[in-house]
Amino acid sequence: MDNKKSFRSNFIWNILGTGLNAFNSLFLLIAVTRINGINDAGIFSIAFSTACILYVIGTYAGRVFQVTDNDKSITNMDYVANRLITCVLMVICVFGFVLIKQYDSYKAGIFILLAIFKCLEAFSDVLYGVLQKNDLLNKVGKSYFIKGILSIATFVIVDAITKNIFISCISMIIIWICIIIFYDIKYTKDLLEVENKPRIENIIKIFKTGFFIFAITFLGLYILNASKYAIDNFLTEDIQAIYGIIIMPATVMALVGQFLIHPYLNEITRLTYEKRIKELNKLVLKIIICLVGFGAFASILAYFLGVPVLGFVYGIDLVGYEFALLTIIIGATLYNIGIIYSSVLIVIRKTFIQFIIYIVVSVASLISANILTKNVGINGAIFAYFIVMLIYFFIYLISTNIILKKLNNSKVK
Repeated sequence: MDNKKSFRSNFIWNILGTGLNAFNSLFLLIAVTRINGINDAGIFSIAFSTACILYVIGTYAGRVFQVTDNDKSITNMDYVANRLITCVLMVICVFGFVLIKQYDSYKAGIFILLAIFKCLEAFSDVLYGVLQKNDLLNKVGKSYFIKGILSIATFVIVDAITKNIFISCISMIIIWICIIIFYDIKYTKDLLEVENKPRIENIIKIFKTGFFIFAITFLGLYILNASKYAIDNFLTEDIQAIYGIIIMPATVMALVGQFLIHPYLNEITRLTYEKRIKELNKLVLKIIICLVGFGAFASILAYFLGVPVLGFVYGIDLVGYEFALLTIIIGATLYNIGIIYSSVLIVIRKTFIQFIIYIVVSVASLISANILTKNVGINGAIFAYFIVMLIYFFIYLISTNIILKKLNNSKVK
């Protein structure tokens, strides 16, 4: 009974916390669009997307890898030390990025501040991994929830008063720093085993063993944002803002995927370790059926209500983008099914094959997004997104089923 209560608490708070965290970009973009105008919204949209890509450098192998790691020689402090290094690298990279792109000081400043914001999230994530591994996912959800409420409210209030995105981002960063100190560290310090000093060899080992996870996650975010960068290259800031608004519901789909996979990570790890492949397949199928059901429901809502609702919320005329929004929702559903399969392959440490998959899909994204966006405009960017998601889905569907079938056959022998 206690286990059921614990699972229920973890599941509910995970939904509330990660849900609000995933929606923060939506709320922030709404605020910037209405308070600062559509051009600033376009800059904010691409800057936030870039910060999310750089966030992958900060989290490196990610929480799934950390939580499912069975190497007893690597301690929590090793992961924390590794994360501090990757967070520093993340900040260095954003400075390098804005210099290469030669953005003006205004645009560069927004990129840097949002990257620092995501850097704090990356550091929190390693503490969340410690909590989740100790079956305290509810603490993670509560942390996300508190940060989400306070940071969004602070950003909106400060921006409404100052009409200044710089100051608004700084206020949001201060909120995150305070909650990390007074909440995250408070609940993880007793689990960190601080007496176990970080060992250089273990930090390097995390970099080595987690490289392919990092690579596929990094490439994965590029895949999701390839069309945004093509728009940044060929179109205008107002078109970037419109695309950012239309693509925003895809965040909901990603969120649902997280809701469904994270509470089951420990169970997937256990079934894999015990080589109970048939039960693993049933669990994965159940998760995918739920995701497809939600995707179908979201598609109907998106086609009939999406454009007027988004237009009202953002204060922008989006009439004529109904089919584009539907295309995005279907593509996002396909992508998230692939993410479920990817998570399973991460658990069973099939990472090199995923690295190859992501290289192939990234090349397809680069080519299709730039060609279609340049020649067809925003509709080309949307069509490129769908094509790539379809390719991603089919490759993962085929690859994962082949790998699990081989694993099951080897167990029988």
